[in-house]
Amino acid sequence: MSEVIKIKKGLDIQLAGKAEKVFGQTDLPELFAIRPTDFHGVIPKMAIKVGDKVKAGTVLFFDKNRPEIKFVSPVSGELTAVNRGERRKILEVVVKSDGTDDKEQFGAANAADLSKEQIVEKLQAAGLWSFIRKRPYDIIANASETPKAFFISGFDSAPLAPDMDFILSGQEAALQAGIDVIKQLCDNVHVGVQNDAASKVFNNLKGVKLHSFAGSHPAGNVGVQIHHAMPINKGEVVWVAQPQEIVAIGKLFTEGVYDASRIVVLAGSEVEKRAYYRTKLGASISTLVADNVKKDDTLRYISGNVLSGTQIEEDGYIGAYHSQVTVIPEGDYYEFMGWALPGFGKFSVSRTFFSWMCKKKEYRLDANMHGGLRSFVVSGQYDKVLPMDILPEFLFKAILVEDIDKMEQLGIYELAEEDVALCEFVCTSKQPLQATLRKGIDLMIKELS
Repeated sequence: MSEVIKIKKGLDIQLAGKAEKVFGQTDLPELFAIRPTDFHGVIPKMAIKVGDKVKAGTVLFFDKNRPEIKFVSPVSGELTAVNRGERRKILEVVVKSDGTDDKEQFGAANAADLSKEQIVEKLQAAGLWSFIRKRPYDIIANASETPKAFFISGFDSAPLAPDMDFILSGQEAALQAGIDVIKQLCDNVHVGVQNDAASKVFNNLKGVKLHSFAGSHPAGNVGVQIHHAMPINKGEVVWVAQPQEIVAIGKLFTEGVYDASRIVVLAGSEVEKRAYYRTKLGASISTLVADNVKKDDTLRYISGNVLSGTQIEEDGYIGAYHSQVTVIPEGDYYEFMGWALPGFGKFSVSRTFFSWMCKKKEYRLDANMHGGLRSFVVSGQYDKVLPMDILPEFLFKAILVEDIDKMEQLGIYELAEEDVALCEFVCTSKQPLQATLRKGIDLMIKELS
């Protein structure tokens, strides 16, 4: 392992509600959904119609612009709904499980005996290519490109995030099999691990280069790790994936089936039994939260973490790239002159309240923004929590005026929404920075394609 890379900027939010490293017991829900909106740049086109029977691995829809990119059912059952939004945009493709877990057969194979083209074709047929994303842009990878490296983050530093070693315990063989497949696509495979944790799972992997990171969040973000270990230059591409996605790839080649099994952590101050749960991709959270959350306040359910996750309903669905469900208070209240009160129980980044003296205190934070959208001013706040050699405030101003050259010069290629989530959290101007960044990325793709 190379020397420890110390991340000096960032912020660890001491959020109450961390889950214990135990498995909770719950039944699988009846309903599962794949949301096309989870996949940036995808224009979905249905492959089957409502009422059709499906197996786990049956194609539900594909990308209109790249038909080889397929999205498959996580369970066997029946396609019961295609929920649409404005202009008939497909928001959710819902499957009702029949409980049999019948799977499409794709055939086991030894990746070493296949060509790169054959491996890509197998991954695309089973709907697993959508889990290989590329930087820049954080979109589904283009198989025709040659990446300079493949990067996997072996830990998550976000608030209340799951412990990847705990999740992967017992799945080491499938993880290694997935790595062996990835090495046939890109021989230069890197894994970022946490310095202060003995990662037995990742330390025992063969064929990868480990990078050790120490510091506050966002040290676990794959974009931050790439920036410090192998910065992306103009014209270069790095592919990325998450550990559980690598496990699914490994099982495709060792067992010949699409396995949508996922372990997710249910956490947050409003959860009664915080634990890890075995479920499947796209599962409804209804069975996870039923009789398992506090009813004192209006609650916000989040697929993912509180910084970059997606708000869902209490019967909503786990996002395609998420291994976490968080429940916090909604915070639908108004506080008269709240800024003038002592605020001993309030979390403060700028030391506005005396609570900054209690460094180990955990906070029951809610989703209240405590103010509205204000003028975008240069305050230097973003620089304190973004550990990259980037000038974020100037980059966002370039995005707002759609200055392509400036956006390129100021480092937009290295960023994804999760990388600027802390900037949005500390922003006193209440700017929607993650949405703004995605608009800038979409503009870059449109102009440079």
